[in-house]
Amino acid sequence: MENRSSVIDFMLAAFPMTLTMRTFFFSLLTSIHIITLSGNILIILIVWKSHSLHTPMYYFLVNLSILDICFTSTIIPKFLNILASENRSVLFQSCLTQCYFYFLLGSVELLLLAVMSFDRYTAVCHPLHYTAVMTPDFCLCLILGCWLAGFADTIIPTLLITKLYFCGPNVIDHFFCDAEQLLKLACSDTRTIRIVNLFCSFLVVFGSLSFILISYGYIISAIIKASKVGERWKPFSTCVSHLLIVVIIYGSSLFLCMRGITLAAIDISKLSALMTGIVTPLLSPFIYTLKNNQVKASIKHLVIMRSLGV
Repeated sequence: MENRSSVIDFMLAAFPMTLTMRTFFFSLLTSIHIITLSGNILIILIVWKSHSLHTPMYYFLVNLSILDICFTSTIIPKFLNILASENRSVLFQSCLTQCYFYFLLGSVELLLLAVMSFDRYTAVCHPLHYTAVMTPDFCLCLILGCWLAGFADTIIPTLLITKLYFCGPNVIDHFFCDAEQLLKLACSDTRTIRIVNLFCSFLVVFGSLSFILISYGYIISAIIKASKVGERWKPFSTCVSHLLIVVIIYGSSLFLCMRGITLAAIDISKLSALMTGIVTPLLSPFIYTLKNNQVKASIKHLVIMRSLGV
């Protein structure tokens, strides 16, 4: 869409650093990015190669890994470029594109976590009906639904941002093109878009979180009703990995959602974005593999088969 703003590019302030600090964080961030990509690709390959993992839970896990790869790749490359060359400039169109995909992928991930909680609820509370409910077609519909809902949630605020007028200054006090920072730089009225943005954020964040809390409320109730200790631990152990990711992601997402009305410090906002965009995609593969005996067994099996040349 045509935008008549006098600003043709933005400057990302990122973090103030000395040359030594930039060199250190460039090496650290590069290592984190490589580990993140490798870990999530490994999960995708393990599920693809292991027929025992061709179940709904692991289909969702593969989609979560794909989201993490795309999510972290949306912000890290430009951040690395800033650290390496001090090239903080980003074109107007590129900035809007990065902003859109960051929040699109984030919204889809939150919705997918809600879908995964439903999967765990069905497995724990209705085990006899699990295969009948979580069919491949139904799982595909759930995944597509997450993408469509994420698209609908983020496209309207993004289109409204394209209509804003930017006349300067053009410095974004963040390490990526954050929507809140773009609104602060706009020379036109942003009240409508702030209300729409806040509504869409609350709809996805609190809607998906409420669904997760309700699902785990039923799961905990079913676990408490179990007669034996072993029967209580087994269903709960399958939910531990998912709960850890939920706590990490929603802890950061709730802050990012609330900052529009709390006016929190920008440095805390940057740290929160680092958690959701860099740290969580890094930890996710390790949490799901180290806490999941079935995945670890599949890795061992694949390693043995590979060593035998099968």
